[in-house]
Amino acid sequence: MKRKIKLSVLLALGVLVLAGCGRSDITAQTSGVWEKFVYGFAQIIDFLSFGGLVGVGIILFTLIIRTVLLPLMHIQMKSTRKMQDVQPELKKIQAQYPGKDTESKRIVAEKTQEIYSENGVNPYMGCLPLLVQMPILWALFQAITRVGFLRDGHFLWFDISGHDPYFILPVLAALFTFASSWLTMKAAPEKNTMTTSMTYLMPIMIFVMGISVAAGVALYWTVSNAYQVFQTLLLNNPFKIQEEREAKLKAEKNKGKVKQKALANAKKKKR
Repeated sequence: MKRKIKLSVLLALGVLVLAGCGRSDITAQTSGVWEKFVYGFAQIIDFLSFGGLVGVGIILFTLIIRTVLLPLMHIQMKSTRKMQDVQPELKKIQAQYPGKDTESKRIVAEKTQEIYSENGVNPYMGCLPLLVQMPILWALFQAITRVGFLRDGHFLWFDISGHDPYFILPVLAALFTFASSWLTMKAAPEKNTMTTSMTYLMPIMIFVMGISVAAGVALYWTVSNAYQVFQTLLLNNPFKIQEEREAKLKAEKNKGKVKQKALANAKKKKR
């Protein structure tokens, strides 16, 4: 989780940095591997811009990208759920070895790795989708600000390369970010200060960035985060997960009662 948060912050800083660099136009004749990659993105969006509406192209492009990444996101969600399930065990280890000395840290690290191995947890898997999306988001920003046939586009109430004058997209992007984070947090068996604080801080960061970057990027965030909410409800529904956990706990309690009753009956018979 800490790695994912650090990557999210890095992504946010990267977008803000990109907002102030790379102003020269990119055309079919522009040289450079990155510029050609950006121009390829622009051509895909232009192809999807039915009726010449660049906003439609960005929406369809976002939906295609998110759908292509769906298997990877599903693996990430399964990894996140496994991480959530082992948190109580990790807390027990941390409580057992609370020392800050090198030996205590070594023992905690070794036992943590043992738990990860036993439960098939890969702590790095949760960061993979974000790493994949970083170059996509950066290329998208460059495409709609440096490629003429996208930069000059208009959709609904905003210019693609300008800012949303009514802040509708930044607000929607922030709301969907909050909904996605809240659903993920609700699926966790235990809450912690970091995940709770990031649930509220990330939407604020997205809103601030949404009013700073091109409206086309804010549109991408809005659609992408809305897709994320739908995906979470479909593949990692926290309400179903809670029901499963409650049913499991209830079954374990009933099993314990049956065992206690059997032991009690066995003692009576011995008498």
